[in-house]
Amino acid sequence: MDDFTRRLVPDGLWKITEPLIPTTPKRAQGGGIQRVDDRQVFAAIVFVLTTGCAWRHLPPTFGVSHQTAHRRFTEWSEAALWAKPHRAVLDRLGAQGEVDWSRAIVDAASLRAKRGDR
Repeated sequence: MDDFTRRLVPDGLWKITEPLIPTTPKRAQGGGIQRVDDRQVFAAIVFVLTTGCAWRHLPPTFGVSHQTAHRRFTEWSEAALWAKPHRAVLDRLGAQGEVDWSRAIVDAASLRAKRGDR
């Protein structure tokens, strides 16, 4: 793993995220090609999402094809992965008293107001 991947997904973040990644079912017939490392794929996805580059322009430095990165992004999205690390980081920071709720904003403008029954 190169330094760029470690900067995108530091060890602390990976320690939180790795157990949340859905396990891959074994192929009943066996065989197939070896699966690309989850951390490399996670870093590639983070790169695409944070830079806004197209999947097909994913740099080869990640060692992951754009098809693999996009396929895992889809799999992990269907498994609702993305909210889990976010929540885990907030929980960890909150437990350490490092969340400053004085700057939190709740926007209720997108919620419909219910009409009272008269």
